Amino acid sequence: MIGLAYWAETAIKVGIAAAVVPTGAAVAVYLFLFKLISFMQSRLGPMEAGPHGSLQLVAEVGKWLQKEDIIPDNADKTLFKLPPFIILATTFLMFVVIPAGPTAIVSSLPVGIFYILAVSSISVIGILIAGWASANKYALMGGIRAAGQLIAYELPMILAVVGVVIQAGTLNMQEIVYQQSGGEIFGLDWIGNPYILTQFVGFIIFLVAIQAELGQTPFDMPVAESEVVGGYLVEYTGIRFLVFFLSEFAAAVGFSAIAATLFLGGWQLPESWGIGRTAMHFIGPLVIFGKAIALTGVIFWVRFSMPRLREDQLQRFAWKFLIPASLANIAITAILKVAV
Repeated sequence: MIGLAYWAETAIKVGIAAAVVPTGAAVAVYLFLFKLISFMQSRLGPMEAGPHGSLQLVAEVGKWLQKEDIIPDNADKTLFKLPPFIILATTFLMFVVIPAGPTAIVSSLPVGIFYILAVSSISVIGILIAGWASANKYALMGGIRAAGQLIAYELPMILAVVGVVIQAGTLNMQEIVYQQSGGEIFGLDWIGNPYILTQFVGFIIFLVAIQAELGQTPFDMPVAESEVVGGYLVEYTGIRFLVFFLSEFAAAVGFSAIAATLFLGGWQLPESWGIGRTAMHFIGPLVIFGKAIALTGVIFWVRFSMPRLREDQLQRFAWKFLIPASLANIAITAILKVAV
């Protein structure tokens, strides 16, 4: 990017980030929805479209693009069209401050974590609009369930991040990466100081909250087919349903990249390895992408392994277990930060 005007450099970064979102979603769909669940159930999954079914997603997208875009007669037609793109825009905005290298970041905001937590909350608005505008009681019920669930699990997610902020002393995502690569733990510097070692409780809470934010099993009550026949998605067809679908997988990769940045050292390798800054321009994106895909695999492994919770169990788990645990983690982190 050296020598380019600011607007040109920013445009290139935005273009790359915009390409990463659908690419990450496509990789997640193929690896986990098409293949992981198949292997878990002792079958091969899609194998006909491309080598080992690698072009199955292309076939699926082509199918959905050909489907009729139906809008219910009683729906608010203007509002009905907006939610898929509100949620997609929210997903794109999350990637703006996720660093993938020394300079591979669209905007290194001083309050990067605060920004991510803020924009990730916008999806609630899209879901509520989808539920209300569909003029369908099941869609409305699913939208209300989703809103209650997202509000309940955003709190432990935010509180889980506070422990990292206290330990790092900054809200900047890039600075958090550098803090983990340059430190040491138990006198060992060959692994750096990934915060998963000291913030393991926060890491687990963050992953659980991600699962709920994405509406993945066991937290898929808003779209439970057996109760609300698809919830807020029930009236969406064609390209609008496709956008909802791909946004879910892109958001899974995005949240996993955030978790990798906060707890697993992000794109940087430990400084004790002696890898230069120039090399990390090329290695860094591969490192963060690999960590993000690995965590995405954990998310979908849980999705395909766990039974669905009841609504009361879902809320009780957030308010009576996750939030107290995250508050305890904050208190212990603060005490150790002052004492050590």
